[in-house]
Amino acid sequence: MITSVFKKSTPLNFSLVVFLILVFFFVFQMQDSSWTNSLVLLGQKLGLLAVLLGSVFMTNFISKKNGLSKDSGFTVFFYFLLLIFFPSVLDNVNLILANFFILLALRRLLSLQSLKASKEKIFDASFWIFVAALFQFWCILYLVLVFISIIFHVSRDYRNWFLPFIAFFAVATLFLLVSLLFHFSIIEYLEQAVSTNFEINYFTNNYQNGALSIYATVALFFVSSMVLSLSNRPQVLHSSFKKVVAAFFIGVVVFVVSANKSNDLLLFTVAPLAIMATSHIEIPQVKLKQEMVLFVLIACSFFAFFSQL
Repeated sequence: MITSVFKKSTPLNFSLVVFLILVFFFVFQMQDSSWTNSLVLLGQKLGLLAVLLGSVFMTNFISKKNGLSKDSGFTVFFYFLLLIFFPSVLDNVNLILANFFILLALRRLLSLQSLKASKEKIFDASFWIFVAALFQFWCILYLVLVFISIIFHVSRDYRNWFLPFIAFFAVATLFLLVSLLFHFSIIEYLEQAVSTNFEINYFTNNYQNGALSIYATVALFFVSSMVLSLSNRPQVLHSSFKKVVAAFFIGVVVFVVSANKSNDLLLFTVAPLAIMATSHIEIPQVKLKQEMVLFVLIACSFFAFFSQL
């Protein structure tokens, strides 16, 4: 029954996902309603919600535009379910913005398959990754994905290897200008941003630990499904799926190395995992299995969300 709702991409199932995101977003935000008394804070919350919705539909666009999914509503639904595993991320401005810029970069890197305007795409992707790094420094690790894409598609042109460095100088120049305008120290910013912590002992309650464990299990299931079924997928899509898998693991590394560690950092894995989950559910299989996967994921997501409020 659930699969029937999202089997086709329609305004109805998109509206349903938007409605669910709105409900869960405001359920979390209303734990502290003081922001409703300030127009500035209200505007900030609405802006944050807009970027969040933009990330959901950007992921859906990336998946469909590059042939990674069929014309279904599963990608946006999976994004929503995976997102609510960690409700506190709904109030994390820096991570939501950084994730949106990473999605802009991923969009350009996956479209590199067409070999059209490859230099512009490499520069744009690198630019957005450096912008994302201003909000969460270790997003800079996504540059690995840029070089992977160059190796896959345009490695013979030596000029492509220099484009990420040109993008770095462009963003660095803009960042320097902003620091001069707003009078903040770049050195202090870098000292705070460029730090690591490999310890995973940040949990404030057992429910956060449980949510992480369940999410890791879900991720392992969908990543394994993708890796094991890759050889059965069209050859032309292999490089795109490999980049999605690489984006997921880079997101995991960002989580592991970041000093300000929390479950929220796994936001960077949500979009790649939503694409892989969609790919799994769209594999021809017994409908009961599809329903069971969706039902279990819905139950786990809702439990993780409400247990952490």
